[in-house]
Amino acid sequence: MNLRNVTMTMTVCVAMAWPACAKTSKNTRLGKRPNVVLIMTDDQGYGDLACHGHPFVKTPNLDKLHGDSVRLTNYHVSPVCSPTRAAPMTGRHSQHVGVSGTGGRQHLIIRGIPIAAEIFADNGYRTGAFGKWHLGSVYPYRPNDRGFQETLVHGAGAISTIGDIWGNDYFDDSYWHNGKKEQFKGYCTDVWFDHATRFIKVSKDAGKPFFCYIQTNIVHGPQPHAQRNSRRQHL
Repeated sequence: MNLRNVTMTMTVCVAMAWPACAKTSKNTRLGKRPNVVLIMTDDQGYGDLACHGHPFVKTPNLDKLHGDSVRLTNYHVSPVCSPTRAAPMTGRHSQHVGVSGTGGRQHLIIRGIPIAAEIFADNGYRTGAFGKWHLGSVYPYRPNDRGFQETLVHGAGAISTIGDIWGNDYFDDSYWHNGKKEQFKGYCTDVWFDHATRFIKVSKDAGKPFFCYIQTNIVHGPQPHAQRNSRRQHL
């Protein structure tokens, strides 16, 4: 992992489906519940965005999301993947929930500690997770064991590494869809967002509030050329 990213290895944006944050308390009193989209990019430094002042990197789509979203400006990450992911899922420091590393039992949240998806689901939300989970690839630690009703994730901590499905290379790969191996066409990031978009549409059509957790495995390495098949050539 790059030392330059130790302070801020992940960028987190929260998009709330509300016209204005000021209306939240009023709408909540009326019984209307916000839809929540949590997007976490992997191993991306705080300064690696144009909206944060980078002089060369162009990120027009992330800049627009930055402008439209609730931003966690005082969120401090851990120097590695799993602990950073455990914190927003539990609302607690990763060390307090059993997560201190990225492998073995070190990356598993202690059973019995409630996580965000379970709380949302218990309150009538549809819950979905798409992309990089990295908090357990086997029962009972998979996202579909921890309150997420719709899941599409790769294995382990990165596509093509030990623990992921053999033969994956970011394009036309096999992922775990609701606990079952399934092959998908296209570049990994496009797959995550396409299925997250479908999850949001189904939730909306059903009149259900939703919690949609999108965890891209990029920009963490390895980094094959994204423009080979991707429709999204710019961040």
